Amino acid sequence: MQDDLKLSAYDYHLPDENIAQFPAEKRDHSRLLVLNRETGEIDHLQFHQIAALFAPGDLLVVNDTKVFPARLNGRKESGGKAEVFLLAYPTSVKHGSNGNDRVRYRTDALIKSSRPPRPGSRIFIDDRCFCTIIDNLGRGKWLVELDVPAGIVLDDLLEHAGDVPLPPYIKRTDGALPEDSRRYQTVYADRPGAVAAPTAGLHFTDELMHELADLGVERTAVTLHVGYGTFAPVQTADIRDHQIHREYIEISEDTAETVNRVKAAGGNLWAVGTTTVRSLEFSAGDDNRISPVRDWCDLYITPGFHFRIIDNLITNFHLPQSSLMFLVSALCGRKTLLHCYETAVAQDYRFFSYGDAMALIK
Repeated sequence: MQDDLKLSAYDYHLPDENIAQFPAEKRDHSRLLVLNRETGEIDHLQFHQIAALFAPGDLLVVNDTKVFPARLNGRKESGGKAEVFLLAYPTSVKHGSNGNDRVRYRTDALIKSSRPPRPGSRIFIDDRCFCTIIDNLGRGKWLVELDVPAGIVLDDLLEHAGDVPLPPYIKRTDGALPEDSRRYQTVYADRPGAVAAPTAGLHFTDELMHELADLGVERTAVTLHVGYGTFAPVQTADIRDHQIHREYIEISEDTAETVNRVKAAGGNLWAVGTTTVRSLEFSAGDDNRISPVRDWCDLYITPGFHFRIIDNLITNFHLPQSSLMFLVSALCGRKTLLHCYETAVAQDYRFFSYGDAMALIK
């Protein structure tokens, strides 16, 4: 088996102190490792200097998904504590017919409690909302139903009762902090539905976006609702045997037209994050054009993949042996990527969601 297909070939040494537990003081003052994919040359910048890498006529494509407060703390009917981690934004299943009726919303969830829940049991989130366990879906997942009073907006209830679902490698004694609700969210987040942020976009500010626009760089958005599966470890020795998680994506007609127009004119397409890459390449046809889409994306990108759409990638530093590392390796080469990571560790870069960034350019 080729090394590029071995899970063990995507390991690297990362001291615990390099795992970012908090964001940079200012979004665009994180560090930026720039890799020239053609020469292998590495440069080190501050993220707010990234505009120097763009040219008029380039296109920046972002993922406008919005992280919703998916972690709900409640109590079981017995009084014991329980946590309900919603794995997708709940959808309405029943509406009441009078002023005292309630609205029910269903989704999949992880339940953390002293004992496994039973179908039919309830977890009370607050004095307005409770969660009913509907079915055991296996592998720790449960089908649940949120029951809320009619007239209460679900977004408002989740904002009041829920917490930001920080990644498992952010380990703090105080857990999520009030500022996480703002910082673990891109400034252009617009479409609620993600349980994890598309973290490459966390470095952008409104001011930086205006600077790029003034330079003549266009911007458009796709939507991919990042699921909890993004943290699922790869457990197959041959990475080709891994089953990638599915995530819902939407690409509008306007976005497809913009992407196709810029590509035809010779502009470089900059993808912000691996989620944007998967969305664009999933929608690409053999003619190297993309089409509007509303679908579940299960595109699994590993070395050997032929990229049809993207030219440059902005991304964070990813977990060892993760499917995200496979995707970036497919763009720049596994050995080159590992060299970049070794360089970043030696230069004391900060890793993962709240860490620093990379730009892979041609």
